[in-house]
Amino acid sequence: MNDKGKRMLCVMAAAGLLAGGLAGCGNGGPAETKKEAPHANETVELTVFAAASMMETLTELAESYKAVAPNVKLTFNFDSSGTLKTQIEEGADCDLFISAAQKQMNQLDVSKDAAGNPGGLGLIDAATRVDLLENKVALVVPEGNPAGIRSFDDIGTKCDLIALGNDDVPVGQYSEEILTGLGLLDALESAYKITYGSNVKEVATQVAEGSVDCGIIYATDAFAAGLTIVDQAAKDLCKQVVYPAAVLKAAPHPDEARAFLDYLQSDAAIKVFEAVGFAKAG
Repeated sequence: MNDKGKRMLCVMAAAGLLAGGLAGCGNGGPAETKKEAPHANETVELTVFAAASMMETLTELAESYKAVAPNVKLTFNFDSSGTLKTQIEEGADCDLFISAAQKQMNQLDVSKDAAGNPGGLGLIDAATRVDLLENKVALVVPEGNPAGIRSFDDIGTKCDLIALGNDDVPVGQYSEEILTGLGLLDALESAYKITYGSNVKEVATQVAEGSVDCGIIYATDAFAAGLTIVDQAAKDLCKQVVYPAAVLKAAPHPDEARAFLDYLQSDAAIKVFEAVGFAKAG
């Protein structure tokens, strides 16, 4: 082949490479690689942050959910709502958050005003937010009720030591509201008659072990721990105990999180909740 023919072949080869490169570009940009959708049978690990008072019911529902979504593995993080909220703020991976009070959910909801969300955080998908359940605040005593406490009013005269949740725990906030309304909180604090737990389970344990005369927890936790309820807070003593739930904006698996939240509102799930003292929010 002469020099002219060789030059022609080089030109044609270069043109072919240029054409191939342009064909692989979208609007003049680099070639894009399509991301394949997850396989239908691929296991998805769904992380749910939930108030400690839901431990027993959600663990039970996780078993029944296997028949509904066999490819979803549920991983729970149970703790006080305040602790869970802080972990979410700090960037912990979470798909679904269920709080034991509106306060902690509001603090992550940008649709709330500055009073409810002073940090202006928008970490939950507000469109998915629902009021899931209601609970009751209960006064419980150890086996045999050695102090003879029968009502919230008896705390002021018959109680030497009461267990409460910390003030960053919803049940602790409800407890303080009750005791403040009854005019008992300051006197109990000044007499060192209060011992605190970092979540509702710790409070229930102190009562079950008989290390305190009484404690204030949720009715559902009293059921789970086999504790005797001697009184329940009426609406005039503390605000309604509502458990809101929402999918996180940064949820690794938002579709699966929404599907599980839908399941928690189903008749089958509500029956499980009701069996231990929860009620459907309404």
